[in-house]
Amino acid sequence: MDIILREAQKSDMRSVLFLIKELATFEKETNAVEVTENDLIRDGFGEHPSFKVYVAEEKNEVIGMALFYERFSTWKGRSIHLEDLIVKREHRNKGVGRALYTKVLTHAHDQKFKRVSWEVLDWNKVAIDFYKSTGAKILDDWQVVHMNESSLKAYVNEQRS
Repeated sequence: MDIILREAQKSDMRSVLFLIKELATFEKETNAVEVTENDLIRDGFGEHPSFKVYVAEEKNEVIGMALFYERFSTWKGRSIHLEDLIVKREHRNKGVGRALYTKVLTHAHDQKFKRVSWEVLDWNKVAIDFYKSTGAKILDDWQVVHMNESSLKAYVNEQRS
């Protein structure tokens, strides 16, 4: 296996979007992806990028990616949120995911971030077991909270009236 790990470029965003959609399918949310290639280019490569992406490439084909961004913890300080890590189905179980994971964690360590956090679905036992094997802790007592665009709009409009 001759895999190259590198920072993604604008020209990789079509492949990154393909992988995001593949992850959505894996997570049984096939129609949930709203982001576009242009959104990824604008938000990832503008004056103030919202995220960073590492890609895994084999024979000039992007076969995996890890997208993450900086956030701030009031308890710990500078932190990273690993939003998505995905490897194309036909390239799984070959160490590509571990290599991307290690790349993100190494970046966090080298840049002196205090923590890396992410979510994992409770039914994804393979991922949970992998993360635990690396020393990550699964926080059973915390719940992920989301407010979607329509709920956000309704709440804000209600508060303004």
